[in-house]
Amino acid sequence: MPPGMQIAGAWSWRILAILAVIAVFIWLVVTLERIVVPFLIGIVITALLAPLSAWLQHHGVPKWASVVVSILAAIAAVVGLIWLVVNQISAAYPSLARRTVEQYANIKQLLLDSGIGISQRDFVTWSNDIGKWLQTHSGSVLSGVATAGSSATRVFEGLFIVLFTTIFLLVDGKRVWRWIVVLFPRGARSAIDGAGVAGWSTLTSFIRVQIFVAFVDAVGIGAGVFFSGVPLAIPIAVVVFLGSFVPVVGAIVTGVLAVFVALLFNGWVIALVVLGIVLLVQQIEGHLLQPLVMGSAVRVHPLAVVLGVAAASGLAGIAGAFFAVPLIATLNTMVTTVASGRWRRLDSQHVEAGIRSERQRHKHHDEDDPLSDEPDFAI
Repeated sequence: MPPGMQIAGAWSWRILAILAVIAVFIWLVVTLERIVVPFLIGIVITALLAPLSAWLQHHGVPKWASVVVSILAAIAAVVGLIWLVVNQISAAYPSLARRTVEQYANIKQLLLDSGIGISQRDFVTWSNDIGKWLQTHSGSVLSGVATAGSSATRVFEGLFIVLFTTIFLLVDGKRVWRWIVVLFPRGARSAIDGAGVAGWSTLTSFIRVQIFVAFVDAVGIGAGVFFSGVPLAIPIAVVVFLGSFVPVVGAIVTGVLAVFVALLFNGWVIALVVLGIVLLVQQIEGHLLQPLVMGSAVRVHPLAVVLGVAAASGLAGIAGAFFAVPLIATLNTMVTTVASGRWRRLDSQHVEAGIRSERQRHKHHDEDDPLSDEPDFAI
């Protein structure tokens, strides 16, 4: 057997083994998505709230109070945004319905006068076809309504998982991480701990920077829509803020929504102005914020981001697109930390001492109160 073939074979079976492990992991994630997705959301929320909880503890607030205040602040922010959007849309709904009917009539008349061969009979035929389709598929529509209850149950289950994951990671995250480190061989614990600390730092930095970038996008597009005289500026800004967390796709969808609302209420001239504002804000984000701000927190090549988002969205839909970039960034940092040997800077004896201390606590049933005043948050 030629040496080249031996080397190729050795590489091939190892690569196939790695791909098999990755495939099994992806299959487990997709199969257990009702648990995995809320758990990952809880980790992301923990990465967002951990600095606030630590800051409160550093200023003398007890751990239990800092955790409660952090979680209540997050819930209040989400509820406030939802109330603001619902209130704005409810107030504008009569005008929205009227303008939709008027724009439909205008578009219909424009098509009739365009000379491309569309007649009034064609519109009647299309309306009848839509009515027949709804009658034919009414069973599936009703079944979808019937399953809404189970979908609501799944949502509440997911919210409970998110809440409890966030609470326990904020309260006892370091101890959970030490337990994970103990599962590995003694010689690998320092590398695993160093990779975990580096990955957690990258994740927290990414979340903070992503919130800042999303806020800039929302303020820029929302202010442009408001000063252009387009209604629903606040709901559009909130949608832009949330959509900014989904790379590539979020910017396109929220931009189309803003232009559509402008076209519906203000005509095509203002719609073009809003389109220009959206493109300008996206250019500022892509050429200024992303390289200067995001690049310092997440050092991942744009090609890896695009391919990762495409692959993750194909496997897990919107959830995959949302988690793709933070997962890629965190794994990249962890692998780089292990490969470069930066983990050796950590005091391995300190790590082992911490692990032995945890074992003694469990052995003598003399563990610290998880709600103690020690500023002990995730990783």
